[in-house]
Amino acid sequence: MAHGDITHIDIPVGDMERAKAFYSELFGWEIAEIPGFEDYPMWQAPNKISGGGLAPRSADFTQPRSYVEVDSIDETVAAAVEAGATVLMEKQPISETSWWAVISDPDGNSIGLYEGVTDAG
Repeated sequence: MAHGDITHIDIPVGDMERAKAFYSELFGWEIAEIPGFEDYPMWQAPNKISGGGLAPRSADFTQPRSYVEVDSIDETVAAAVEAGATVLMEKQPISETSWWAVISDPDGNSIGLYEGVTDAG
């Protein structure tokens, strides 16, 4: 994926088994737990391009969140803050070669940022 592409969508869920059944039956999504991410089942749409994860719902994660791939989270966060964004979550590692962060745009929308590569397809 290229800089600026939406690479992943997380959906907050309260009942993981119910959510897996709902999305796989309704949309035909393949849902699997990737080794190392057992509490975070990944979904992939039939087009084999769109995908994301089913994540536990929490007080600060109540709506689906899109993740945008960037060349540098550090540079993107700095530019976003300069443009009026707020940092909701500082850069955190996902694996040895990938990171994520979360910002809020000037309208209060939560946007995830992704940098790197993972073995998860």
